[in-house]
Amino acid sequence: MASAEEAKSGTIWRDDELDLIVADYFSMLSAEMSGEPYIKSRHSTALMAMIGRSHRSVEFKHQNISAVLDGLGMPWIPGYKPKTNYQNAIFGAIDRYLSGHASILEPTPKSQPVQSELTEIFIDPPARRPNGERIPMRLQQLIAKFDPVERDHRNRRLGEAGEAFVVDIEKKRLSEANRSDLATKVRWVAMDNGDGAGYDVSSFDLAGASRLIEVKTTNGSCRTPFFLTRNECDVARQRPEAWLVYRVHLFATAPRVFTISPPLEASLNLTTETWRASF
Repeated sequence: MASAEEAKSGTIWRDDELDLIVADYFSMLSAEMSGEPYIKSRHSTALMAMIGRSHRSVEFKHQNISAVLDGLGMPWIPGYKPKTNYQNAIFGAIDRYLSGHASILEPTPKSQPVQSELTEIFIDPPARRPNGERIPMRLQQLIAKFDPVERDHRNRRLGEAGEAFVVDIEKKRLSEANRSDLATKVRWVAMDNGDGAGYDVSSFDLAGASRLIEVKTTNGSCRTPFFLTRNECDVARQRPEAWLVYRVHLFATAPRVFTISPPLEASLNLTTETWRASF
């Protein structure tokens, strides 16, 4: 007689099975983000016993979930590297879970001390996606519903935590280069004066020239899109020698940063999202 795993081999996952694995994935992700210990193999073993799927099938589905969360600008479990050849039903299961657990979408950020070496924190920016690369329609629909750009934009606590992280980075960078005189002059402009300056942090290069840093923070990956305001773009054009984006990503787990300098069109695809209408 065939085992339960053999009987299900090659069959489509049912909604109840997908709901179970998605819920279990998020329980592990919650532990990952809070620093609580958990053992992935125990979760997999318990899940296999419940639904009668093979270890390979369960692991692959975990990687599918990671891929969808990556597309949604959310953190994912590092041990489950994203794989994008999804079963379409996985999108529905993730939609159902997020719709019932809205607080997951905007977690309260923790302050992140600069613990790693700066050479580890700063990385190269991602390359542009190839022309013609297509995003699955169901993923597009999820992105529209749980828009990562809008979530990051309205999550002011996340923005402030990222700005504080960059202030610490700049002070550390200058101090380690024997420019403590400049480190003491780094200013968190957005906290002191509000958001109208077109940048968040005032710093310096090692020669003492100004750095006007606009900080964009996400818990998602390096490819998560972000908003730029008209004022920020204006300052970038007016002060191209000084203005920089510091794109802080993976903030909840292992913060990394890449920088973008003007002209912005050389590195970014800029798309108009809204228009100001007047009479």
